[in-house]
Amino acid sequence: MAGTEVRLRFPRRLRLLRRNDFQLVYKRGQRRFGAHMTLFYLRRSESGAARFGFSVAKHLGSAVERNRIKRRLREVVRLHRPQLAGPVDVVINPKKSALQADFSELQSEIGVALGIIEKSIQKRA
Repeated sequence: MAGTEVRLRFPRRLRLLRRNDFQLVYKRGQRRFGAHMTLFYLRRSESGAARFGFSVAKHLGSAVERNRIKRRLREVVRLHRPQLAGPVDVVINPKKSALQADFSELQSEIGVALGIIEKSIQKRA
């Protein structure tokens, strides 16, 4: 049944990787605050899928803890990515509480935030 399985990936083309992309979202975008993170988002003029970036500050802990936060958030975004259809760039800045939060809490928070972002993007289109 290898042909019928659905592969959800988080490829490089759907990630924000360049510093200029992050700066553009911070300067021109809007913010959405949550209990465990702050999301910045900016609608792009060109078409394409949503792109995501993660910015984890050093004051959140050691490299091991920061990478754990990024892995958890990347997985949540991978699962909820189809919810956001428009051409938008999203930067997620986690808070220290994201490390201790249950995975289900992170899922619900990002799910709600992406729903609000999608409505905002559709309204402005």
